[in-house]
Amino acid sequence: MDWSKYPNFNEQEFACSETGECNMSAAFMAKLQELRDVYGQPMTITSGYRSPKHSIEASKPTGKLSVHTRGCAVDIACNGQQAHELMRLAFQMGFTGIGVAQKGSARFVHLDTFGGAPRPNVWSY
Repeated sequence: MDWSKYPNFNEQEFACSETGECNMSAAFMAKLQELRDVYGQPMTITSGYRSPKHSIEASKPTGKLSVHTRGCAVDIACNGQQAHELMRLAFQMGFTGIGVAQKGSARFVHLDTFGGAPRPNVWSY
């Protein structure tokens, strides 16, 4: 993939934390870069691509891998106000999965473009 098309991101921040693999979807990255351009602020990626060999994924039942393994999902660290703005923009821009975790120290917004039903889908962790 040509990472120069995504000037606000780099391959290392999306690589699987356990295997180092990075199989992000180019279409997803283009949409994420568009979101970043509109948002106009840095986005701290806490999880991008996750290999099926990653311990979180390997512990799941067969056929239940997360959308992170498809390269079309990201988790972004943020506070409450940032989460609200990211969720609003993501919904407007056609992201189909939007999750928010705003309890404790690991606050983040999950965004994905998975096409499985039911979509769009919004949830909290």
